[in-house]
Amino acid sequence: MPRTVTRAPAVLLALGAVAYTAWVLELVLGTGLDPVRAYVSELAAADQPFGGLFRATDLAAGLLVLAGAVTGLTVTRRHGDARRAGGARPREPWTVVGWIALAVFGAATAVDSRLPLSCAPTDDPACAAREAAGLVPATHTAHAVSSGLAMTGALAALIALTVAARRHGRWRPLARTGPVLFALELAATVWTLAAVAAIEAGKGTWALGAGQRSQVLLVAVWLAVLAYSLATDPPTDPLTGPPTGPPTDLPTDPAATEETEKR
Repeated sequence: MPRTVTRAPAVLLALGAVAYTAWVLELVLGTGLDPVRAYVSELAAADQPFGGLFRATDLAAGLLVLAGAVTGLTVTRRHGDARRAGGARPREPWTVVGWIALAVFGAATAVDSRLPLSCAPTDDPACAAREAAGLVPATHTAHAVSSGLAMTGALAALIALTVAARRHGRWRPLARTGPVLFALELAATVWTLAAVAAIEAGKGTWALGAGQRSQVLLVAVWLAVLAYSLATDPPTDPLTGPPTGPPTDLPTDPAATEETEKR
């Protein structure tokens, strides 16, 4: 696969990862929200002073990741078409599923930015009361749905593309770190969901903000790893696919090398 082709999704995903971490600006902007308790989404609420900024960066992140996923899917399908034309059987189901799931994540993130909360419930008791009574705009419910869809897409993409990397012997950084990132992402997701349940049950916040920030930070890290893996992956022949032998960067046995040279 030509290097110039694989660089396109890599650049888009790297930029998307950067935009997806724009929430760290809360450390210097003085938003007034407690990062340990508040939802990340509350930074972009309609009544927040920097809401417009965070909505814009969320939109940019979603569109960049969506573009990167669509580009990656296009490259994968062209690779499969080349294999069919050469009489070989395509072997990319996990890759295709991964790119589609990543596109879902990007699209849902972009939609999420257009469905902001009207207020910050963890910071404003009146907002929390209205939300509990069902007196907030429908965007609150829609936002929860799009956020859930985005995270589901991210998890599915992480699993599928990691499996593809390990199965096809490519994208080595992702193949090595993907399982660890998935385990951490799953733990952060469980933490976040448990904190949401605790809030709804009136049992405190369980450091919801910290859990959710860990969750979205890990997604950004994974996007960066995926982008780096794409950018550094060696070109492959569409008919033969990636090399299936042992990695060339592994240390060799000095004794075996010496014996070979003697022969």
